[in-house]
Amino acid sequence: MARAVGRSLAGPLLFLNLLMYLIVLGFASWCLNRFINGQTNHPSFGGNGATMYFLIFAILASVLGIISKLLGANHLRAWRNDSLAAAGSSALLAWAVTALAFGLACKEINIGGWRGWRLRVLEGFIIVLGITELLYVLMLHSGLFNSTYGPGYRDNEYGVGAPHGGVPGTGIAEKGTGYTGARV
Repeated sequence: MARAVGRSLAGPLLFLNLLMYLIVLGFASWCLNRFINGQTNHPSFGGNGATMYFLIFAILASVLGIISKLLGANHLRAWRNDSLAAAGSSALLAWAVTALAFGLACKEINIGGWRGWRLRVLEGFIIVLGITELLYVLMLHSGLFNSTYGPGYRDNEYGVGAPHGGVPGTGIAEKGTGYTGARV
């Protein structure tokens, strides 16, 4: 039960972030399509000098975030050190790109000008995702500080019961050691 603390907290956060990243991908794709087509005076779009960069980083952050959440779902299913490495590194990368999009959203708000409701919703989602993705990364890496919260990076559970003699790499021990095979 104690090992399920980080797992039970990271699960809902993973699902919430996945939904928000999917929404961001939809809004950012629509806005970028309008921007490329030159329809910036659409009543629900608008924009300023930072809009193009913001939209590109929002799409990149959402794609990386969605992939990160798929790897995170695999880690929640397995809850082992080997899946933690993939989930943790992809979540950290997704958070870094989301933080860049967060900065561009703040810059776009600071520049001002007319921004339609879709851009304002997209800015709000990116700002919230910057915070919740950071919480998700901290949840994944909480096992680093205490093993009761999840798998850590220093857990040694894979080499338990390995033979000290015999043929290397085969799991066959020397005669008389009492070890009959590899532990599965």
